[in-house]
Amino acid sequence: MGARLVIVARSRRRGENALARLAAHGPGIAHSIHYADLSRLTEMKRVGAEIAAAEPRIDVLINNAGCVFGRREVTEDGLERTFALNHVAYFVLTQLLRDRLVAAAPARIVNTASDAHLREELDFGDLQLAKGYRFRAAYGRSKLANILFTRELARRLAGTGVTANALHPGFVATDLGQRDNGLLAILIRLAMLVRAVPAEKGAETIVYLASSPEVAEVSGSYFYDCRPATPSSEAQNDDNARRLWVETARIAGLPD
Repeated sequence: MGARLVIVARSRRRGENALARLAAHGPGIAHSIHYADLSRLTEMKRVGAEIAAAEPRIDVLINNAGCVFGRREVTEDGLERTFALNHVAYFVLTQLLRDRLVAAAPARIVNTASDAHLREELDFGDLQLAKGYRFRAAYGRSKLANILFTRELARRLAGTGVTANALHPGFVATDLGQRDNGLLAILIRLAMLVRAVPAEKGAETIVYLASSPEVAEVSGSYFYDCRPATPSSEAQNDDNARRLWVETARIAGLPD
């Protein structure tokens, strides 16, 4: 579609490979890349500020970074790594790039969530899973947080010309969870061989929400397979959405 992409990557090798593929598909478009570990608050804030300084307007923000970890890991900020990477990074980057999105209005924010949220609920007394860690719960709760964040974000953006929607991409054949050398990585790899869809298929709903005129006025919704879907009742709890927003702002050291 001729879009110029600004990417955030952690690995320089993989980042350069991505830029090379983009150049091959769309010669002459000045795609760019920034490097950051999006599980660390200092890195989230640094790269957000760098992009805001470099880009006077942003038409579409796609929050898609995420992972699942076989054992509980705590970041330098004292955050459980799944929560930090899958949720807090979405919040911080969106907040730091909000003015650039409003400047480009009509603009869109697309948040990759998952149907892994369906059986989960947030424990506001233990968001970091210090009382007990299960990777399925950590991942599912982070995806629930993505949907709640999207709902509250849409409410706060009403009237600005910027929409925000979340999606389930399906079970997609990516590197998710496979950088862990343990049993989890083996199980995920086997499952992907059996029933995962190609990355191109998984990206369809992201591209749809980023570009389709059919959803130009839609905000605060959840999609699967390019169609509206119904998230869990927990994911529709607007009181929890507001509470999560306030708590995340406190954790990130950003204004509510």
